[in-house]
Amino acid sequence: MTSFIRRLPGGPLTKAAVLFVALVVLVAAAWTGYATFGPDPSCGKGVERRGPDGDQECTGVTDGSYAFAPNLKEVSARIKAENDQVKGEYVSIAVMLPMAPTQAFEQHKTLHEVQGAYLAQYRANHESNSKKPAIRLLLANPGRNHAHWRPVAEQLGSLSGSGSTNLRAVIGFDVSTTSTQQAIAYLTNERHIPVVGGPITADDSGNSKQNPDAYPGLARVVPTTSDQAAALSHFNKDIKPENTLVVEDIRTGDNYVDALKRAFADRTKGSPRAPEQYRAPDEFHDEGTTANAFDQMVDTICTSSAKVIYFAGRPVQLRQFINELGNRGCTEKKYTVITGSGASTLSSDKRLDWGAFGKGVTLQYAAVAHPNAWKNAKPSATGGSAAAFRTLEMLSADPEVGDIGQVELTDSRTITFYDAGLTAITAIRMRDDGDPVIPPLGRISDSWLRLHGMGKVEGASGWICLDNYGNPYNKAVSVVELAPDIPGRIRFVGLAWPTGRPTPKDCTAPRSE
Repeated sequence: MTSFIRRLPGGPLTKAAVLFVALVVLVAAAWTGYATFGPDPSCGKGVERRGPDGDQECTGVTDGSYAFAPNLKEVSARIKAENDQVKGEYVSIAVMLPMAPTQAFEQHKTLHEVQGAYLAQYRANHESNSKKPAIRLLLANPGRNHAHWRPVAEQLGSLSGSGSTNLRAVIGFDVSTTSTQQAIAYLTNERHIPVVGGPITADDSGNSKQNPDAYPGLARVVPTTSDQAAALSHFNKDIKPENTLVVEDIRTGDNYVDALKRAFADRTKGSPRAPEQYRAPDEFHDEGTTANAFDQMVDTICTSSAKVIYFAGRPVQLRQFINELGNRGCTEKKYTVITGSGASTLSSDKRLDWGAFGKGVTLQYAAVAHPNAWKNAKPSATGGSAAAFRTLEMLSADPEVGDIGQVELTDSRTITFYDAGLTAITAIRMRDDGDPVIPPLGRISDSWLRLHGMGKVEGASGWICLDNYGNPYNKAVSVVELAPDIPGRIRFVGLAWPTGRPTPKDCTAPRSE
């Protein structure tokens, strides 16, 4: 470089100028190489790489042009294609949930949830007599365990004020934790965006008579954990308390587990033994050492009079407990394990020992939906309908929908997110003469107050009759058992109701004193 500069014609200023230009070119080339081959904070439009070195993931909001995980590639492409064909006046709905979990059964669950949301979008745009506005669907990934919920929620907040996006609702949140509560609180309280929860069941993850404005603008489509426990109690009314035992996680701050513990404490009054306890890892998806604890716990359970075990814990620990119970020493004893809707992921957990169910172990749980709930020989006359479920069933098999991967309806996840999308779309399109086609955010939140009675949402999971706090009144609970000998491996046992009887025809919550 120096010899080249010495050979240039002209004085020192000319040579200095040439040297400056050369340095600029070299720096630009170096930066281009770094940007091409070095760390890139951008994964795609609207999506950024976040997290500590060695554990980064792509988070943010996409219209389907970026696939957060390999198993979401097909459904993301179909969402992108559907969004691109939307013309005229439209609004956007975002699906917010961790899109790239590390465990295979969680990935399976996420795929089903995104598929359900897409099927709701497709139905709204193609099978609703051209009702307006049209619906675009966005995918919002807050990262594993919702670690990056805040910047993603802020991004959604910005999109709600964008005239080119018209974000009008967020659906999702498939786990009841402190992080999801914080995210929902931010979206509803600070950004005033209506939210429809997926399978978030913890009682304090929604509004209530005691705290009616905890999450203004939040609606839920599944029964709360307390409602599930009440339904199971009515369904199993012949269980004697002296034959029950509670197994519970002693971690605090996990809303779902805390709700199960409260509910099961009420259902097992009269049990002769204190609960058997364990401590799951803070990252409850991790294996931890709880399998060791269950190995010792099962020996103690064998010495009890328990026949029914109420399990208050997360799916990974439930699977470990079932596996150990299948290897118990007291093989002559039979046990029924009863738990909440979180167990719906176990059917796709490859580490589950299915042989346990042939050794006197039964796992029964409250599913938020099941195909046979309305297709069985004696369906309930109220609370849901076979026709509403068939609409989703036929849609999922329609080749016009496009390739979104194999659709599975038995684990309830597809059904739940379809119903969440259907609920949001119903409120968005609920308008009076003179109302704008693209409604303001507040008008959508106010529409939750109309979704009961004649305005109920006829979901694939059953009627969604919202009370004045945005919770579904007396929502049908599908009682199911894991069964390795049938397709789908989830056996429908029967319908149960939080009040002990089917939802009345008027589909309206009674006055609460």
